[in-house]
Amino acid sequence: MIYIGNHLSSSKGFEAMGEMALKLEGDTFAFFTRNPRGGSAKAIETEDASALVALMGREHFGKLVAHAPYTMNVCAAKPDIREFSRNVLAEDLERMEYVPGNYYNFHPGSHVGQGEDVAIPLIADAINRALRPEHTTTVLLETMAGKGSEVGRSFEELQRIIELVELKDKIGVCFDTCHVWDGGYDIVNHLDEVLEEFDRVIGLDRLKAVHFNDSMNPCNSHKDRHQKIGEGAIGAEALRRVATHPLLQGKPFILETPNDDEGYAREIAMIREWMI
Repeated sequence: MIYIGNHLSSSKGFEAMGEMALKLEGDTFAFFTRNPRGGSAKAIETEDASALVALMGREHFGKLVAHAPYTMNVCAAKPDIREFSRNVLAEDLERMEYVPGNYYNFHPGSHVGQGEDVAIPLIADAINRALRPEHTTTVLLETMAGKGSEVGRSFEELQRIIELVELKDKIGVCFDTCHVWDGGYDIVNHLDEVLEEFDRVIGLDRLKAVHFNDSMNPCNSHKDRHQKIGEGAIGAEALRRVATHPLLQGKPFILETPNDDEGYAREIAMIREWMI
């Protein structure tokens, strides 16, 4: 069994997201912690957050996968952007404690010409500054497609970050099917081998969540263009093997496909049929 849901708008608050997830037949979901293209974050209402926590308990939800804003780049070349990003990370981890015990996912960042040897220690340092022993949230590094100067294009790069994180029990990875495919990992023809490589390099115990997307691009294209399930280069059959793989059961699968609510409901229903 997996938990399945999609990315939802947080504009109406926490409980409304939970209710929308149920309407779409989901039992997990993702949301941006603040404006994805900006830096502002609206105040959290304690009662609203508590209502979501209660709903998740009643409906047996899996863990949520919150997403940092795209403007956050903790390894940016410019000091002011790095400082802004560090503050966002620290604030977001405090805000996540209103819905305790879930996941906070972020793109490791872009080194913007500095190189990964400079960027990787900066990413780990930002995590170490923000993450505290009393936090109940697990921070997830997302597998990236490798466009531009993205860090996290390989399992080895992610592991190099993890090695430098002090609170090892609070760090994991979100495995994005579109990103790993676009990044050169052939999950269509060699899924078992890809998971074996992940286990060898990082450890499957750190694979906490899956961003479940088809791709508009061929393997190793390094472009990062999501497609609806079954309509892209990965295809429905290969994605079915991912969703039903024994090593990935019990994890939240988050749809980030180019869909409206009706489309997400169809995809969730299709994936549930795969699990029967």
